[in-house]
Amino acid sequence: MPDLGLEVLLKGKNMARLLGGLWVALRISLIAVAVSIPAGLLLGVVMTWKHPLIRALTRLYLEAIRILPQLVLLFLVFFGTTRVFGWDLSGELSSVIVFSLWGTAEMGDLVRGALESVPAHQYESAKALGLTERQTFLYVVIPQAARRLIPLSINLITRMIKTTSLVLMIGVVEMLKVAQQIIEANRMSSPNAAFGVYLTVFVLYFLACWPISLLAGHLEKKWG
Repeated sequence: MPDLGLEVLLKGKNMARLLGGLWVALRISLIAVAVSIPAGLLLGVVMTWKHPLIRALTRLYLEAIRILPQLVLLFLVFFGTTRVFGWDLSGELSSVIVFSLWGTAEMGDLVRGALESVPAHQYESAKALGLTERQTFLYVVIPQAARRLIPLSINLITRMIKTTSLVLMIGVVEMLKVAQQIIEANRMSSPNAAFGVYLTVFVLYFLACWPISLLAGHLEKKWG
């Protein structure tokens, strides 16, 4: 039987350390989601406004966040702002800020797309029934947009969880960083530790994201 290097996970508290690193990644993701969902909902509504200046500013924000890689944003916030403004930001706080900015932009675009996907005849039908603009938005537009939006926003959560692996580059001790530490500490005694440890990291990320993906898929089929 091939040596998969899994025995290093049974040494000391290595498995508990990996699980602790997973919790750090999940904590960053959940805080960012809690910030970006309400902010993204507001941004998405604003992005549907017809004012040219507002549309230009929101589009500039969206494109800037999309074009810049998340790693560059992490470096910019963690290293750049501390030197320019003299802030003492921790790696975890910097990560939450970056993922909140990214999540807000992505969520805002999803909300904009969901709102604009409601057919024009729905507005005309609501007007013919005597509904006001506010009633049309509350009882016609929002329910239809929510059916399109919720599965997509759930998928965004899984993307945020997976992308948190980048935060090790600014010193945050999340699961991938812990994995590297375990592999380095057992380089001589367990040459195949890298395979076993990274395989475990894969399984843990899969177990964290799979239920969320199943929920998104279920809602897409139910509301498709």
